[in-house]
Amino acid sequence: MSKAKEYRDQSLEELEANYQAHCKELFELNHAFRYQKKKEKPHEHKLARKNIARLLTVITEKRNANIDQSPRG
Repeated sequence: MSKAKEYRDQSLEELEANYQAHCKELFELNHAFRYQKKKEKPHEHKLARKNIARLLTVITEKRNANIDQSPRG
């Protein structure tokens, strides 16, 4: 599990790559749960969703910070 503080040190490209990786992980967990009936570690589903939410929060913060810093004319 990663904290939002750790994500804030990463670049936007790294965050988006992490986001894609976590989405793929969540997809695989959903697939295993639905079709293979694996319920060995149900807490991983919750953790994956929370990590995605953390990543999206930090990505949004960084994008908004870039918009605020851009020169206006």
